Amino acid sequence: MTDTFYETGDPVVDTKAPAGPVEKRWTTRKFEAKLVNPANRRKKTVIIIGTGLAGGSAGATLGEAGYHVIQFCFQDSPRRAHSIAAQGGINAAKNYRNDGDSVHRLFYDTVKGGDFRSRESNVHRLAEISTQIIDQCVAQGVPFAREYGGLLDNRSFGGTQVSRTFYARGQTGQQLLLGAYQALMRQVDAGNVELHARHEMLDLIMEDGRARGVVVRDLITGEIKHYTADAVVLASGGYGNVFFLSTNAMGSNVTASWRAHKHGAYFANPCYTQIHPTCIPYSGEHQSKLTLMSESLRNDGRVWVPKEAGDKRAPGDIPEDERDYYLERIYPSFGNLVPRDIASRAAKNVCDEGRGVGPGGQGVYLDFADAIARLGRKAVEAKYGNLFEMYERITGENPYEVPMRIYPAVHYTMGGLWVDYDLQSNIPGLFVIGEANFSDHGANRLGASALMQGLADGYFVLPTGLGDYLARNTGLGEVSETAISEAEERVSSQVEKLLSINGTRTVDSFHRELGHIMWEYCGMERTEEGLRKALELIPALRKEFWENVKVTGKGEELNKELEKAGRVADFLELGELMVIDALHRTESCGGHFRAESQDEDGEAKRDDEHFSYVAAWEWGGGESKPVLHKEALEFEYVHPTQRSYK
Repeated sequence: MTDTFYETGDPVVDTKAPAGPVEKRWTTRKFEAKLVNPANRRKKTVIIIGTGLAGGSAGATLGEAGYHVIQFCFQDSPRRAHSIAAQGGINAAKNYRNDGDSVHRLFYDTVKGGDFRSRESNVHRLAEISTQIIDQCVAQGVPFAREYGGLLDNRSFGGTQVSRTFYARGQTGQQLLLGAYQALMRQVDAGNVELHARHEMLDLIMEDGRARGVVVRDLITGEIKHYTADAVVLASGGYGNVFFLSTNAMGSNVTASWRAHKHGAYFANPCYTQIHPTCIPYSGEHQSKLTLMSESLRNDGRVWVPKEAGDKRAPGDIPEDERDYYLERIYPSFGNLVPRDIASRAAKNVCDEGRGVGPGGQGVYLDFADAIARLGRKAVEAKYGNLFEMYERITGENPYEVPMRIYPAVHYTMGGLWVDYDLQSNIPGLFVIGEANFSDHGANRLGASALMQGLADGYFVLPTGLGDYLARNTGLGEVSETAISEAEERVSSQVEKLLSINGTRTVDSFHRELGHIMWEYCGMERTEEGLRKALELIPALRKEFWENVKVTGKGEELNKELEKAGRVADFLELGELMVIDALHRTESCGGHFRAESQDEDGEAKRDDEHFSYVAAWEWGGGESKPVLHKEALEFEYVHPTQRSYK
């Protein structure tokens, strides 16, 4: 029985979501929320952890509104946040192409694409705000691609049949981040935002059950510091690096969220991790991360493998009638633009059949020969040139002349800290935005929705919920020295413990082994037997970590090994919770395929009767079991059906 690994607690309810027609709920909530007048905002301090699209846009917006913002990032500049790596585009229901798009269709596509495991209220709000985001970014000077006549251009992404994705070649995340960064630095210059780079949050300061500040470590000097505020906002990104190999930046981690989880913040749907179908295949043990090729490439690239297993010929030597364009064959309505989970699983299937290409047979072709013949090389270069250059630098192969090789890899995490409609966690005063929360994508994120959610949360949603909280909690007072010293002591004691073990294994060796366990047993395909095996391996690995890890250097200095050790310690705990979550959910849903739950065609089989809920996990503490709180999902406008892209 899976419940031997956890306990069941009371249901959790989102009390902030308004009732009424879904298209009016956001308007209703904005009106009902209490306001903080401009003069009083100057008296309020807000801490923000992270400076990516969600954090950067939040800092810029709250600073512009007049709040005193204290903001942290562990990079040397906000411009190095992982949001900069997003390539393909950002969705918005502008319907510039007059191809049938609308706010309701974006809402529908997102709920369906998430395999009916997201909240209708949140997703509809996201679809509404999408149109405002584009206007905001254009006003900031973001250089979106334009058509010949000067109008903003659009392209398609997986999971949709309309063109709603705005883009800047293959650098969309970079350009959007620079827009938010410029707005943020304007507030730094104005004195409204106090920015601290090269600082990492290591604990949450709690008082009277509320989030009242953070403890951080200066990554240059090693100094442990504390900062207090009226509210704390986590915009610290996702936890895909629990798999060691992922498309995430090397520094991306779960520490800020996990330390908040240990103070009682629920962690929702942790096993919901997205596998992206368009990554450069793994090439050997020397690798410490994987490289993403934008999903936008599937607009013009055709995915195929040889029809016969074991065919080792060069791609140019394989005739058309001996190629299997398997996405076009299996899913004719969507073809190469099926959602990411569908494309990823299909690639795994053909490789498992022995038809994969490249070293180890772990790859499929993404071929642009037809697009180059149809559009001309210059047109393809204009759309994807920088992506092609990046691919050639990494692989030594020219994708204009030979097909790219791609394979699925861990990319985005749909799970995260549980939040209500206001983006507030179950800890009062702790708000969570962007990829760090769980709220909008269900069991699978549609392409070009991450940038949309990050900017929607930071620019438009957070100010309403945060303002309401601050207006209703005016007498918080100073934070006690006891609360501060207890938090600092927790951080200092862990630092001292990590440095004192002096074992024989490196931090990276533990991280790599954890990643192998997670990918093998909690990756694209999962079984009860494999998940139970992982629940034996991870606790044993964690025990060895605390007995045998070697962290060189001192705490009072720049110490990258110490940074990594703290993050891997958190990944070891998170990994176990992810496996428990995956084990308890005995359905196939989104990118999370349980071999025991499939239909006669081998497609994922959902179980709406038993699993139409958000799994919000409470930290059990030490050796105690985690506690499962269920938030029931109601569908009034997009009724759950078996997803079909055929």
